[in-house]
Amino acid sequence: MDLDAFQALHEERWQRLKALSKRSRLSGAEADELARLYQTTASDLARVRSSAPDPALVSRLSVLLASARATLSGARPPLHREAARFMVLSMPAALYRIRWWTVAVMATFLIVSVATGVHYATHPDLMTNLGTYDERQQYAEEAFASYYSEHPSTSFFAQVWTNNAWVAAMSVAGGFTGVFTVYVQFQNAVGVGTAGAIMHEFGYLGEFFQLITPHGLLELTAVWVAGAAGLRIFWTMLVPGPRTRMRALAEEGRAMFGVVLGLVLVLLVSGLVEGYVTGSALPWGLKIAIGVAVLAGFWTMVLTLGRRAVAMGETGDVSADLREDAAPVAA
Repeated sequence: MDLDAFQALHEERWQRLKALSKRSRLSGAEADELARLYQTTASDLARVRSSAPDPALVSRLSVLLASARATLSGARPPLHREAARFMVLSMPAALYRIRWWTVAVMATFLIVSVATGVHYATHPDLMTNLGTYDERQQYAEEAFASYYSEHPSTSFFAQVWTNNAWVAAMSVAGGFTGVFTVYVQFQNAVGVGTAGAIMHEFGYLGEFFQLITPHGLLELTAVWVAGAAGLRIFWTMLVPGPRTRMRALAEEGRAMFGVVLGLVLVLLVSGLVEGYVTGSALPWGLKIAIGVAVLAGFWTMVLTLGRRAVAMGETGDVSADLREDAAPVAA
């Protein structure tokens, strides 16, 4: 076989196949043409391999056919497009749909936390349950503040981010039990309340709020969102609505998994603030302003992108082509 003549004869057809393979959308006629060109090019590759197996030409045609096959079989969009869809549509929609659940969890958390702190602060005899007097004093005067500065910022940030992301994931996953999520939220609320009570006992309540506000605004919001997601799953299990229970759990479970991934990013920002801002030498006013700014950014994203995505029909679930088929059922 004369390879030069063979390539010259079929070059135009191969270039056309290459051009069609690169298009994101094809008309019916173009799809048919792509299928025909794929078949003829596959025959060309077979002839080259059997008659004159030139490595360069074999490799070129193999790559060309792989690209065409991906187009014909409906290959997934590039990763960056999937990531963009998740950030702009899926995650905001999932967070927006549980916004009132988040508000309810937040209100309950704050009530339990404040009630716990006030209860301990107004009953000094109960403070011994939190440790000896010397232990509480050391916690208020040294341990609480040094927690944010005793480790290098990078390692501290990594530790905080990993721990918080794990707690958030477990809160969502535990939603199927209906108990674990409530337990995690209650324990966190009591922990914040008792810490505040100890700091108040020794006159450090102002420092307590200064230290937790910069990162805590966003970090606690992430904890509340995780609780809301877990409770939403449990509620779906109890009240699936017009969907079958398994289908409802599958759809909400996938959407809430998107919430977990979103919270990983949210907690990344919170961890950066905690690691590099809370324990830094910046003025406290600037630190708190940074905390307020990142929290405002989060809720702006939820209420703008989320509202728009839900209006477009997004729920936070995966795209339609990745969902399971649902058989129609009688109402």
